[in-house]
Amino acid sequence: MKLKLYQIFTFVAIILIGVTYFAPKYPIWSVALQSIQYPKAMYPEGIRINFKYDGVYNGCEGVREREELAMDAGADCLLEMNKINHFIGMYPIVQGVNDINEIGEHVPYPVYAGESIPDNEIPGALKLLDNIMRNALYFFILFALLALLFMFNTKKKMLWAAIIPALVPFYFLFVYIYYLYWYGHHLGLHGGGAFAGIKPFMPTVFGEGRVAQFTTVSYPDYGFLFAFGVFVFMILAMLFKNKELRKSQA
Repeated sequence: MKLKLYQIFTFVAIILIGVTYFAPKYPIWSVALQSIQYPKAMYPEGIRINFKYDGVYNGCEGVREREELAMDAGADCLLEMNKINHFIGMYPIVQGVNDINEIGEHVPYPVYAGESIPDNEIPGALKLLDNIMRNALYFFILFALLALLFMFNTKKKMLWAAIIPALVPFYFLFVYIYYLYWYGHHLGLHGGGAFAGIKPFMPTVFGEGRVAQFTTVSYPDYGFLFAFGVFVFMILAMLFKNKELRKSQA
């Protein structure tokens, strides 16, 4: 069977849907905190964490900590960033599926500064975020199935089946930006943190920003390019399918 051009575009988009979710080395977004207390000789990119659709990950794998904190696995910048956030009263970073400890237990809210948050005190917004990331795989399976439906239904436009997977990069941006706002405006953990003078703020979404003595660097990573590729190829598929149907009806 000879594939039409819109079907080829859709097939490429389906491949990119899989790559966006499964590619382990390509996070969607990366955020780093830089400060003089984290010299570039030890932390070349600062205290960095990586965001994916299914969770938040340590972005300092392979980076050695200073000698007195050295670990075989290298620096754990996710834990370090949680410690920093703790002091301004910010809730711990929800890790999604990346929350299994060495003995296989789920630890969605890591213990730091000698304490953890009881389950009944975890805000509902964070529980929702945890569920979204834990179930991200099912959303991506749905995206791929809808793209296949659009690809092989040659009689109808089925634009809705193409638009839903096409918006893959924008789903991430919506959740990411909303929860950055949420975290920055809910500094009530431990009575507001050690630095009570820090007012609610919007963390940096894109580019560089500054909070206290820290510079925040926030940029899309290669995974976002794959996600945006889904959008581009699905839009092309819709345009060419519409053109193909008009031609067949003429």
